[in-house]
Amino acid sequence: MANEGQENIVNLVRCAWAGSQRYGALVWSGDISSSWSSFRDQLAAGLNMGLSGMPWWTTDIGGFHGGNPDDEEFRELFVRWFQWGTFCPVMRLHGDREPRQPKSPGSPGCRSGADNEVWSYGPAIYEICKKFMLVREALRAYTRKLMEEAHVEGSPVMRTLFYEFPRDQKCWEVEDQYMYGDKYLVCPVLAAGQRKKTVYLPPLPSGQEWRSFWGKQTWHGGESVEVESPIEVMPVFERV
Repeated sequence: MANEGQENIVNLVRCAWAGSQRYGALVWSGDISSSWSSFRDQLAAGLNMGLSGMPWWTTDIGGFHGGNPDDEEFRELFVRWFQWGTFCPVMRLHGDREPRQPKSPGSPGCRSGADNEVWSYGPAIYEICKKFMLVREALRAYTRKLMEEAHVEGSPVMRTLFYEFPRDQKCWEVEDQYMYGDKYLVCPVLAAGQRKKTVYLPPLPSGQEWRSFWGKQTWHGGESVEVESPIEVMPVFERV
């Protein structure tokens, strides 16, 4: 691609190996299933990719295989995945939705998936998606800074807790939370019907505290707390 004169090369690929990031590899996790178990796997995959030197990583929000936008159960999975995608290196909606559409007259062997835009999931889900897209836009400058750090220093964009807090033994044990850069503690909701979540807030230096991304409540850290997580909200904390 460079030989053809292209600059700022980015390749969206499903396969990569050690060192592939040198060639502008943006890796996505492939055609994964639309399920809660697959969703949980993506969190582990993203954190491990970052530790392996691949800071540019993404997933098909909602999964690829299956999922009907008119199904209330799938809508819940979709919106939880969408909330989490807001705090991933790349926020990307994709999937082969159901029911499959009639074959195209021009391509009789090809059937397309159902609609998969944010407005395809009903007005309530659309409002949640819009809210989180605006959050992503508000974080644009911060995300650019993380991308610069990844380019210059090789720092992951999604960071395990022990990456940021290596002296805290508890941070080596927590697997369902992570840091988006050094500022935001992200706690995805990974189970159907879950409306509360117990999260661990790592201890912070004197003068710093954790503040809810969605309000003014603060904590000093070094403790586990139970927080509300209605369908409109994913627990996120800002280091202030």
